[in-house]
Amino acid sequence: MFNKRIKVKELLQTEITGQEVIVMGWVRTFRNNQFIALNDGSTNNNLQVVVALGLLNEDTLKRITTGASIKVKGEVVPSLGKGQKIELKAIAIEILGDSDAEKYPLQPKKHSLEFLREIAHLRFRTNTFGAVFRVRHALAFAIHKFFNEKEFVYLHTPIITASDAEGAGEMFRVTTLPIDGTAPKKEDGSIDFNEDFFGKSTNLTVSGQLEAELGAMAFSEVYTFGPTFRAENSNTTRHLAEFWMIEPEVAFADIEDNMNLAEAFIQYIISYVMEHNKEDLEFLDARLAEEEKQKPQNERQEFGLIEKLKFVVDNKFERITYTEAIEILLNSPAYKKKKFKYDVQWGIDMQSEHERYLVEKHFKKPVIVINYPAAIKAFYMRLNEGCETGRETVAAMDILAPGIGEIVGGSQREERYDVLLNKMKQFNIPEKEMFWYLDTRKFGTVPHAGFGLGFERMVQFVTGMTNIRDVIPFARTPKNCEF
Repeated sequence: MFNKRIKVKELLQTEITGQEVIVMGWVRTFRNNQFIALNDGSTNNNLQVVVALGLLNEDTLKRITTGASIKVKGEVVPSLGKGQKIELKAIAIEILGDSDAEKYPLQPKKHSLEFLREIAHLRFRTNTFGAVFRVRHALAFAIHKFFNEKEFVYLHTPIITASDAEGAGEMFRVTTLPIDGTAPKKEDGSIDFNEDFFGKSTNLTVSGQLEAELGAMAFSEVYTFGPTFRAENSNTTRHLAEFWMIEPEVAFADIEDNMNLAEAFIQYIISYVMEHNKEDLEFLDARLAEEEKQKPQNERQEFGLIEKLKFVVDNKFERITYTEAIEILLNSPAYKKKKFKYDVQWGIDMQSEHERYLVEKHFKKPVIVINYPAAIKAFYMRLNEGCETGRETVAAMDILAPGIGEIVGGSQREERYDVLLNKMKQFNIPEKEMFWYLDTRKFGTVPHAGFGLGFERMVQFVTGMTNIRDVIPFARTPKNCEF
């Protein structure tokens, strides 16, 4: 029976020899018609299967090719080779699925990440992507574990929505109306969405935050973890059109509570992976070190991968205001020597180079920046009291991490009805469409706060992968929707 098999990872951890087991997996290599390197995805380490001469007929031997799947019944014996304690002496081998060695794209050699993106349906079988996606799984599990231990309620917020949480306007439209120009129109010539499936203009969500706030107003502590979408025409190593977001919302909380939660959260999930995916991180650490050697000295990262993760877990995050951050940048040697590509002045939306300078050069630890200019932040962020004229700020926060810059964005939400209504008018957000959001400020409003963490950015950070397309199974980007 198939469920009698033992996984390669479990088998390699055993030191008990003499037992008879069944393993199944894919052939990585087959040397001298005698040694099979078998992998089933549970670990990057292959199990060596030894085939005695004469055990298999010629036809079966020819079918043991790279990529073929096999079932092996064998005896666990001590290994004579280096680097492994045990190997499997085959008693019987059954071919489950053939693989044409001439046509199989994953030959036993080094492949570029660009090439592997073109065969994303097969790239999981490589060591790099095996490690990346096992780490991705562990991070996802740790996220749920963290919030469950703190008794948060997991809320599934809608993917189809009529609201634009960020006021960005870069959204994917959801419609059943014809796109050939025959859609019903109003008198002014615009499309009549009253005739559409939902009776109004709808889009794929950019954030579950606004709906999560509604949950927090009843359960006190909730979180969402789901897909979000941005129709932003960005072909960069940091942007996707479809990505996953973690968004906790906490009632009876201010910006300081929010910072404390986010810091504890980041340190928890990274610690979990360091404890449970040590082998994968060691592989990715070595891979990154090799990659860094190819770069000019001045472009190399200051930390190795595991060193960087320890740096985040072991250090209390520095906390500064946006105004303090700008002053540090203006007084920095990098600014004075004109090394920044982008200008620095109060009111700018800090670029990645500014954020990384604060973390990697100035403080040498993760940094939380708070109290950003109101003009560059979303409508729902709480307006700070006693602001200087011309320097209106909101209780927003960004967490900056080494090697990547911003990794978390959050804020204390505006709980005051009149202030929120005024902010919505400034941002041209229709009061009528957002009555439900305003209702939470009318009926038992409370101070509350939350943040958003882009899951793929976190996976990038923990795996050391430089392109975000390599940390999601099937990337959705401009002009690309394969698989």
